[in-house]
Amino acid sequence: MKFKDPFIPIDERVEDLLSQMTLKEKVGQLNQKMYGLHAYTKTISGIELTDAFKEEVNFGDGIGAIYGLFRSDPWSAVTYKNGIPTEENAKVSNDVQRYIIENTRLGIPVLLSEECPHGHQALDGTMIPTNLGAGSTWNPELMEEAYGHIASEIRSRGAHLGLISTLDILRDPRWGRSEECFSEDPFLAAKMTTAAVYGLQGRAHQRSTHKIAAILKHFAAQGAGERGLNAGPVAIGERELREIHLPGMKAGVAAGAYGCMAAYNEIDGIPCHANETLLTDILRGEWGFEGIVMADGTANDRLNLLTGSYEKAGALALKAGVDLSLWDLSFTKLADAVNSGVVEEGYIDRAVRRVLKLKFSLGLFENPYTDEGQLKEVITNNAFKAVNVQVARESIVLLKNEDMILPLDTKTKKIAVIGPNANQIYHQLGDYTSIQAENKGTTILDGIVKRSQGEVSFAQGCSVRGDSKDGFAEAIALTKEAEVALVVIGGSSARNFDITFDTNGAAIMHDNPTDMDCGEGVDVADLSLGGVQAQLIKELVKTGTPIVAILIQGRPHAIADVVEECKAVICGWYPGEEGGTAMSEIIFGEVNPSGKLPVSIPRSSAQLPIFYNYKDQGREPNYLDMDAAPLFPFGYGLSYSEFDLTNLRISQKEILSSELDNDNKIEVQIDVMNVGSVTGAEVVQLYIKDLEASTTRRVKELKAFKKVLLKPQEKQTLSLVLGKEDLSIWNNKMNFVLEPGDVKIMVGTSSVDTLESYITITN
Repeated sequence: MKFKDPFIPIDERVEDLLSQMTLKEKVGQLNQKMYGLHAYTKTISGIELTDAFKEEVNFGDGIGAIYGLFRSDPWSAVTYKNGIPTEENAKVSNDVQRYIIENTRLGIPVLLSEECPHGHQALDGTMIPTNLGAGSTWNPELMEEAYGHIASEIRSRGAHLGLISTLDILRDPRWGRSEECFSEDPFLAAKMTTAAVYGLQGRAHQRSTHKIAAILKHFAAQGAGERGLNAGPVAIGERELREIHLPGMKAGVAAGAYGCMAAYNEIDGIPCHANETLLTDILRGEWGFEGIVMADGTANDRLNLLTGSYEKAGALALKAGVDLSLWDLSFTKLADAVNSGVVEEGYIDRAVRRVLKLKFSLGLFENPYTDEGQLKEVITNNAFKAVNVQVARESIVLLKNEDMILPLDTKTKKIAVIGPNANQIYHQLGDYTSIQAENKGTTILDGIVKRSQGEVSFAQGCSVRGDSKDGFAEAIALTKEAEVALVVIGGSSARNFDITFDTNGAAIMHDNPTDMDCGEGVDVADLSLGGVQAQLIKELVKTGTPIVAILIQGRPHAIADVVEECKAVICGWYPGEEGGTAMSEIIFGEVNPSGKLPVSIPRSSAQLPIFYNYKDQGREPNYLDMDAAPLFPFGYGLSYSEFDLTNLRISQKEILSSELDNDNKIEVQIDVMNVGSVTGAEVVQLYIKDLEASTTRRVKELKAFKKVLLKPQEKQTLSLVLGKEDLSIWNNKMNFVLEPGDVKIMVGTSSVDTLESYITITN
């Protein structure tokens, strides 16, 4: 058969195979109905494929994809007792593949898709910092390296698709999935999205058998849901959509992403899964995307609210541009939809082409099976551990350091470690985390004990959400005896087996007493610290012992009181399994903190929305009862060293728009010097403000950044560039154009601490 010839162009192979397929087989290729945990069972004899799996194969005489064969967490209820042993992952994936190839007419291989929002969500999967931490590194090159290791882990187990959150922009931190966002800023998020694609897939000239296809989620604007509620409606116009929420996917397409996942939310009344303008006109027509669009879990079925039947819901999503389902019934009814005239078979063929092209592009027809001998070496890769530690180090943001209390001397005689997040590894890992092996990872307490040469005492003090103060007395007593107290507070996305879950995996909390206060389905109205944590801090401050607050969290909390009362404040987001190592290194000065905030930290929930790139109203915003500025601004982060930025200069103060049309760049140079006594890294950030435009502009917009490591007294000249796209806007006719006029250039170490100059664009 022609489609089996690897020397024939992929598009020709796709057409040859498609021409031989029945409607049943075509529909089979568009379905990802099966939860991977239902495909196997663990018996005394080992892992066996289930009858349910074989029935699924029979339904479509093949399967498009199977989700989460290796997923482990309380929702799936897959643990070390009933899950696939890590050493058998490749064998089981080969068994699945072999059964499908040998028991279907055409032998089309199946795609195995896995969650990897911050590491592979599988038994023994490596957990890196969640995306807010990744964004805090401002280091796309480092993140590309980390995602490359994640790809190797997933591929060595036998899977092919990595579902990774990169597209959500954090506009409302009440949203429980805030931790999955890289930033509130589209430029920073787009750079991290590119890093994720390059890391998971490799660059165009680096594709290898150790890489997987990146499925970027969620497309689009899920981070702007009304009231901060998960999957809430998004009431924005096209300009806001294009300026803030689409740049990430556009960057992903440019980087070569093989796929994306549609978002649950609606935009201006149109659900993303039914939004042809979004999924077809923009994604494919404007950007030239050739990959697949995957549905989110059961999202196609939600279109029943519009259509009244599964057949019509499936047809609506298909015509809009969804190619591959996830767990829903709607796509299983597509043959009925064709036969009843609800949808033309041509739409089926369009989607099947895309799914088959992906399978051919990944080489599954030539190499459907995975080397069963490589997994152990990949899982135990010390290089990945070293990268993971470095990501954790660079993700940590120092917010306050009064009187340079940090770093601590390792010889400090008595240190009290207090707080609900000090010694709970799951509280460091975030949502979408697999069941962890005993003693895997390093807690904050573990790291401090390992590095301190003095006496370290510990008391939990309270829980994240609970109201009990029974632990206060012990915490106060230990703090009184200590020279310094490190109080580890914040939030938790740690799931447990008592939580009720929705069909798509979102937590349904009700009155569950768990500490989980963040993650999918866990939205809050108040950004204050949960439970009695703030009261614990107040009581500890009364002892007179200096307090260092360490925040481990998945969203920015409102911490004005904590900041005022503590001598130092460190933000760790969810720093991953090596978070305790990284945090303790920073506390004792082995590592100089270099993280910068990827999101503004509010004073109060009442300030929301609080993102830095708000629209300019011609005056400074203000409230009668509160400062309108955030507690800590976007791009902010302290170091144990100090950096001076001087001598801002621009290559062309005046430039013709025709020069920019010809791909000429404006070069912005600045000198940065480490004037401190220790080596450190600084992130130099370039913002612009269009001063003459046909639409209202934002007060500033990030357009470039560089992270530079400098020794004490070392100075470097950094060069940042601006091109046509950086300086263009969506004008009053919704065309993306370069308009003449003056543009303010701002370069600094945060969004508020900048040097300024100007350029003029002329016709």
